[in-house]
Amino acid sequence: MDLNADFSQRVVVHSDTIDWQPSPIEGVDRRMLDRIGDEVARATTIVRYAPGSRFSAHTHTGGEEFIVLDGVFQDEHGDYPAGTYVRNPPTTSHTPGSKAGCTIFVKLWQFDMADRTQFHKDMEAELGAPTEGVATTILHRDAREVVTYSKLEPGAVTTSQAPGGIEVLVIGGAVTVDGETLKRNDWLRLPDGETLTATAGDQGARLWIKTGHLPHAKAPAV
Repeated sequence: MDLNADFSQRVVVHSDTIDWQPSPIEGVDRRMLDRIGDEVARATTIVRYAPGSRFSAHTHTGGEEFIVLDGVFQDEHGDYPAGTYVRNPPTTSHTPGSKAGCTIFVKLWQFDMADRTQFHKDMEAELGAPTEGVATTILHRDAREVVTYSKLEPGAVTTSQAPGGIEVLVIGGAVTVDGETLKRNDWLRLPDGETLTATAGDQGARLWIKTGHLPHAKAPAV
């Protein structure tokens, strides 16, 4: 299937308004944000694990990147609470699940196929002091993309003119972009050449942002 697969178009998804769709694994449901492919897909998805749900062991041929939004995600490598950013590059394998339940934002088949760097980070712990109300840390950078986490004080503004497209997930609080309010779990994708200007609401905001990656978007090589 193709979903929001025209990367030359601006896309906003208010994901909490979308119905959950079952995955092939009982107890694991998902909200699809963009997708090229069927069960093997270049995909951006919010995934919900019911308490006690678990996938069987599998290898991520095209890599997996995710953020734990709530609860605790678990596999044989460790327990990852809300606020953890994880990169499992191509060829890595695991058996994911959650004893208590969790929700993650996950991107599949979007790695440099030569990348072999596996890591996880506590995003809040990476932040430094704010500048003009915005604290930002670089979670990952390579020749294809830059991934950041930002925490905005109420009314603070963050901007980006990065080439190669811009993708934003609102992890907490709210921002206004081009007159539209984006709240927790809302997702925005701007095509190459557009500028991001996001103004935090009264409670501030926490944003995950990826830039530079859209020219590399393609279906999985399977």
